[in-house]
Amino acid sequence: MNKQLLGGLTAEQFLTEYWQKQPLLIRNAWQDFPELVDLPRLMSLAQQDDVESRLIEYRDQRWSMEHGPFRASRFERLPQTDWTVLVQNVNHHVPHIADLLYEFNFLPYTRLDDLMISYAPPGGTVGPHYDSYDVFLLQVGGKKRWQISSDDAGNFVEDAPIRVLRDFNPEQEWILDHGDMLYLPPKYAHYGVALEPGMTYSIGFRAPTQQEIVGKFLEYLQDELRLTGIYGDPERTPTDRPGEIDLAFVRKIEHMLTQLTWTEGDVRKFIGRYFTEPKAHVFYNQPEEPQDFDEFAEQVAQHGVYLDLKSQMLYEGEQVFINGEELEVSPAALPALRKLADARRLPAASYDDDILEALYTCYDYGYLHAGKI
Repeated sequence: MNKQLLGGLTAEQFLTEYWQKQPLLIRNAWQDFPELVDLPRLMSLAQQDDVESRLIEYRDQRWSMEHGPFRASRFERLPQTDWTVLVQNVNHHVPHIADLLYEFNFLPYTRLDDLMISYAPPGGTVGPHYDSYDVFLLQVGGKKRWQISSDDAGNFVEDAPIRVLRDFNPEQEWILDHGDMLYLPPKYAHYGVALEPGMTYSIGFRAPTQQEIVGKFLEYLQDELRLTGIYGDPERTPTDRPGEIDLAFVRKIEHMLTQLTWTEGDVRKFIGRYFTEPKAHVFYNQPEEPQDFDEFAEQVAQHGVYLDLKSQMLYEGEQVFINGEELEVSPAALPALRKLADARRLPAASYDDDILEALYTCYDYGYLHAGKI
């Protein structure tokens, strides 16, 4: 990690003093841009089916929002001011953006979500709002004024297509220049307005609700549990109230539900699958003319491998997960696969067959590639 990314703080200092506690303004946080994602490229991404994008405008005291994919002609009709285009998961499509996202790997990948890029001409804004997750806001080109407030009363504008706070009382204000970055904890209200044409790179962190996690875990159990037996009541006696749900019936169903149990191993496996599961719009391109195993091994020996930009890989104990699936791997392959999950690439080397078989399975699904990125 480039230490300037956190304003000279170590990762430990940042996590202790600021993470989920208080905002942090970092001047000149990042300047290592091999290239900039200019507006034409961002608009090109916003025209793709496999990219989430939005266009937000504020005119005549009214908010409007459109979802992509967009036609090129839609951008040609935009005025000179007062709009913002937002493109999610740019790290899935642009390698150096993915590299920037993974500069934040002092936090686990279970928490790291995506890098969204928004572009706005002067006056462009998405209004005062707050997020339920941590976010780093990196200014790229131009200038933007940011106002923030610890007040998260949540009184939103009614009937607006986006969550905009009706009452916003700023407590602090800064103007961010190219390379400056602002960190905000969850539910810290913020209001950014472009003063010059420019972009904001938003590094967001995953924070699912308890309801979502519990619901997904129950779905997981539904697929994994295999309960035996059927309902039975040989002790049944006649009733003169057939419309009633009687207490004996309730007790039998209640007893059935007590068999819904799980182990720590179930939880660990669920976490691995859930936190690597791709979003609904994400698809992987399998190789059109796949190499055979020996050709693949030769490529790996010469050039190494790297994960696809869209891939998420995690490990826990002797289990390895990638894109919502559990890999079947031998213990001998675990050190290399853990290294791949951490670094998202493996250097050129002659790996043994246990490792190559796991890598080849992922290659065949389009989850990783042999060669240089």
